[in-house]
Amino acid sequence: SLFDSPVERYLKAKQSVQRFTVTQLGKCCSDTENNLPGYVVHSYNFYLFPATLGVTDVEFTLSASSIQFLSHYGFDYNKFLKDGIPYMNEEQEKIFSQHLLAGSWKVSSDLGRDVLKKAIDEVTCWIAAAEEDDTMVLQDLSGYQMLEVQLVLRQALQNVWTQTLGEKKVMVKKVSLQHRRLLENSPYDCCRKELILLSARGFTNLFQTLVKAKKPLVGHNMLMDLMHLHDKFYKPLPESYEEFKRNIHNLFPVLIDTKTVTKSIWKKCPFPRVSNLLEVYEVLCSSNLNPTDAASPVITLASDCSRYAEKKSPHEAGYDAFLCGSGKMLLKHFFKVCVGTSDAVDADPSFSQYLTVLADYLNKVNFIRGSVSSINFSGEDASCRHPPLLVVHVQGWPGLNERQIYQEFNAFCRFDVRWLSKNCFLLLSNKFKDIRRVLRDYKDHPHLQVSVYRHWKHSPSVNCLLQVSGIVALWSLLAFVLGGAPCSS
Repeated sequence: SLFDSPVERYLKAKQSVQRFTVTQLGKCCSDTENNLPGYVVHSYNFYLFPATLGVTDVEFTLSASSIQFLSHYGFDYNKFLKDGIPYMNEEQEKIFSQHLLAGSWKVSSDLGRDVLKKAIDEVTCWIAAAEEDDTMVLQDLSGYQMLEVQLVLRQALQNVWTQTLGEKKVMVKKVSLQHRRLLENSPYDCCRKELILLSARGFTNLFQTLVKAKKPLVGHNMLMDLMHLHDKFYKPLPESYEEFKRNIHNLFPVLIDTKTVTKSIWKKCPFPRVSNLLEVYEVLCSSNLNPTDAASPVITLASDCSRYAEKKSPHEAGYDAFLCGSGKMLLKHFFKVCVGTSDAVDADPSFSQYLTVLADYLNKVNFIRGSVSSINFSGEDASCRHPPLLVVHVQGWPGLNERQIYQEFNAFCRFDVRWLSKNCFLLLSNKFKDIRRVLRDYKDHPHLQVSVYRHWKHSPSVNCLLQVSGIVALWSLLAFVLGGAPCSS
């Protein structure tokens, strides 16, 4: 809603972020190589799935429209469900570590319990007749099952040792108690607690590496992305909007939202009003856009990422990350040429030259349809200039609600509606022409009186204050008249 303040929008989005999971995450980084001009881009695409190891079991929502959308763009649900990299935030990691240190291992999934039961049955039948140093192999285990089978067997049977054998196999060996104690202290044991924790944290390890690097983080319309990063890999989202802003700024001191930058370009120079990330990238790559002969930076995909050079993959996270990273470089060049500095543009500008061009847009993340134009993660949010508010007085049409008012005006143009007081509603649009049209067309409406909102006239709090002031003034006057009247003898 256009009425949303950043705090209101944050609380709305927080509910959504906590219900849904991250299925895919893309990362793109660029570097220079001596034998190649410009920048060499490395783009990576990660399928993610919440950690299910031990007591951890995350519930999340899937919406039908999202499944349909991702399927249309070739999303691999098998890779997501079977091979998704685990992750956890600090709160989940703390709970996991406590159970791990306590040595009480539990399996959360029904599938895992079935696999374990089968493995334990096989081992207990085998071990009764086995001699010391005899071995057997458990097969067709996947992912966490290989680790969980070993932990449970070691916990249940003191005279066995386990070891991973390549893919989907675990070797079980009958050993003496003395030999078992020696093996437990081996630095090569894959079931050491620190290695289990490292495995369970999964993608969170890379997230923390990115945080430590303090490199600029680039995204497109990235508010929801930042909220997911905070919630899934750092800490559960806080109740306080200001605390969320502080946390993100501490994690990523430099943010660049290409949506914020492109919106500002519309106002400063001739640039097509495109908002889709792929469209922005294609416009920036267009030879017709550059108003001078200055060459754009050369951006080359690394050899192991050549798939993205051969075929467009919109809405695949790794490809979108490539578009964002490349778009950042092209936007910096475009600004330097068109609206940036008056200095001559070098034939091969350095990264530091590009970095200074977008200084005014750092840490300002686009805010879709709201009371501010962007969220400033390093300062105060910038207010948004909307057309004037309208107030609708309803007469002779009892029981009208916000939804009905919305439907009434939606036939003409797009308005957001908010209840003001009894029989009064506020209308807000981001287009001046819609305001003028409604004021004109509803001038003589029999039931709806539409006018421009005036705070001193229409605000319930101001009206209440005026009424209270009027009552106080009336009683004061009455007391003065009665108290000042001459007494009769």
